[in-house]
Amino acid sequence: MDDAGEFDAFYADTSWRVLGQLWAMTGSRVEAEDAVAEAYARAWQRWRQVRACDSPEAWVRRTASRIAISAWRKAVNRIRAHHRATPDQDLAGLGPDHVALVHALRQIPPDQRRAVVLHHLVGLSVAEIAAEVGAPPNTVKAWLLRGRRALAARLTDDDPRQSRGKESRHG
Repeated sequence: MDDAGEFDAFYADTSWRVLGQLWAMTGSRVEAEDAVAEAYARAWQRWRQVRACDSPEAWVRRTASRIAISAWRKAVNRIRAHHRATPDQDLAGLGPDHVALVHALRQIPPDQRRAVVLHHLVGLSVAEIAAEVGAPPNTVKAWLLRGRRALAARLTDDDPRQSRGKESRHG
């Protein structure tokens, strides 16, 4: 059997088991999938050495575990650096409009959100956004149009439950 066929068989036999083990270790399927995928990619790059190990599966599991731990450490360090670089801010000063806008932005697709933020909050032109995100200007215009419509629907002052109640009381 050639290297690719041997590796494919190894992957097919072990990948679900290793994924389940890493999922249990990390508590997150997404993090486990990322770490396991990276570990198998590294195993393929070094397949001749890995297959000579007493347990290639243990090599992949150990590598995936180290990758997951490294990702966790990077995330923790990023948070710590952010807290050191950002002075304590009084979040109580955020008004309801700000909170509503952030909440509404989180509910629209990422491309629309990015376009709206870059255009309306950062002040970039459509051409500048297109250059920054690597998309045609007409695509950026479509994202802006759809994003504005989606935000308008989410930022309305009318509560549909209240307007139905008003109609039934007054109608």
